[in-house]
Amino acid sequence: MLGYVRLEVVRVLRDVTFVVFGIAMPVVMYLIFTTLALAPGDREKAALFVMVSMAAYGGMGAAFNNGSGLAEDKALGWLRQLRLTPLAPAAVVAGKAITGMVVVVPAIAAILLAGTFVNGVRLDAGQWISIIALLWAGTIPFTLFGLGNGYRLTGQAAGIANFASSMTLAVAGGLWIPSDVFPGWLKAVSEWTPTHSYADLSWNVAYGEAPAPRSVLILCGWLAVFGLYALASYRRAGRSA
Repeated sequence: MLGYVRLEVVRVLRDVTFVVFGIAMPVVMYLIFTTLALAPGDREKAALFVMVSMAAYGGMGAAFNNGSGLAEDKALGWLRQLRLTPLAPAAVVAGKAITGMVVVVPAIAAILLAGTFVNGVRLDAGQWISIIALLWAGTIPFTLFGLGNGYRLTGQAAGIANFASSMTLAVAGGLWIPSDVFPGWLKAVSEWTPTHSYADLSWNVAYGEAPAPRSVLILCGWLAVFGLYALASYRRAGRSA
């Protein structure tokens, strides 16, 4: 499976669209949000809050993008070829999920570097390590969701679905606008979204608190849901390939 993962990583990183929308766009949004003071609190707290939010958004967007090319692979017969290999369905999905975990690294790193060198964000070594680990590992549910859409939908439809899903989850999860300013009903919905729990883990660490167990449990629940969705979609795509 290692060779399969290596091949998929190279394919994604060579995609210009991924570089522009998966890495450059979140950095630009981070700089705009912090420059225009669109986040709450003083400049230091705002820069920290938005840095984590945009790093989460960049990681999630890169994770979704990993699944958008799958529909094209189906049309080219790549999925049919994979079914002729010894790889089990779960191994194929796992391989693509691992690919997603690799390609999200540049998106997350770009935001954190911008926060450090542009806005002067300062954290201790333990906080940096924890935030990087949480932002990285927390992208797995979104990778699986994107894969599920990619296996299930046509090329154009998969791209639209993944883009719409990432935008909706980013807004509903409070990555662009803090959920504290949401109406009561929307704030209640936001707290159950995978994006809010994903970012909340790193928000807590950034402000010197331990990750909330509730956020961990919610994100794990979504991980199970999206994992089953991706596996079911792969099996369905294999039958129709």
